[in-house]
This record gives sequence, structure tokens and C-alpha cells, in this order.
Amino acid sequence: MFFTIFVVIVVIQRLCELILAKKNERWMKERGAEEYGKRHYWAMVSIHISFFVSLILEVTWHHREINPYWPLFFFIFLLAQAARIWVISTLGRYWNTKIIVLPGAKSVKKGPFKYTKHPNYLIVTVELLMIPAIFQAYITAAVFFVLNLLILSVRIPIEEKALRKHTDYLHR
Repeated sequence: MFFTIFVVIVVIQRLCELILAKKNERWMKERGAEEYGKRHYWAMVSIHISFFVSLILEVTWHHREINPYWPLFFFIFLLAQAARIWVISTLGRYWNTKIIVLPGAKSVKKGPFKYTKHPNYLIVTVELLMIPAIFQAYITAAVFFVLNLLILSVRIPIEEKALRKHTDYLHR
């Protein structure tokens, strides 16, 4: 029962974030923002959807039980959620799941961005490890950790190039 409730809550959270992202995308594009990385975005979305499918299948087919260390993994997951909210609130209308850059905008240097250039990608990586760890879905954790690293190896250079082109990102 905990597994079902947990997955439903996380999926609802992600769907709400997609609604917010779409709203932010409209706002930015109305002000002349440009989108980058369209060619890989479908792959990133596919990875995230497949993660949940894989998690559900691994837990149910292999009768995975909750991990004896689940409170620790759940606590780390909750910290990641707090950090996710921090990132989204820090970026405000500039937060998105896509790479959308408003020419002339100042790069964000406050909040979690004081400490790392791409905090959201670190948070997602932690989530892709902690969620399966809570339920001993180690195959899902390993596969999607690697797939996430692969997509980030494509995405981060595109994002940084777009930020350097249109903002003061070089001066960080």
C-alpha cells in the first residue's frame, strides 16, 4: 500500500510540475524566449516515464519488499524534494523542464545556484537512486542512473551554450 501511495503522490507532483512548466514556457515565449534541445527532449521525457513503468514492474513482478533502511532513503528523498522546491522557487517563472532561455536575462546566482550550476539535475539523480532504493528495485536504480547520465551528457552542454549565448552566464 505504501508503494502505491508513494508512486501516485510522486506522479501527481510531476504532473503538477509539467503544468507549471507549460505556464512558465508560455510566459517566457511571450517575451521572446528561445527553446533549445528540442531534439533530445523526447528522450528525456521517455526516460522519466519509463522510470516509473520500470519501478512499478520491478517492484510488482519481483515482489520487492520495502528496504530495511527505507527511513534513511526516504529522508534523503524528502531532502531532495525540499531542494526541488528551493530550485523551482528560486527560478520562479524561469523554471522549466525544457531549455528555454530569455535573451538578455540575468543568470541566477542565488539560492542553490550559489553552490552548483545545475542543482535540479543533481536532485533528479538523487531521486532516481533513492526512490528505487526505498523499494529494493536495484535494477531500475542502476539502469536509470546510467540513462540519466547519458541524457545529461547531451542536455547540459546544450543548456550551457544557450545560456552563454543569451545571458551573462559566462560571468559566473
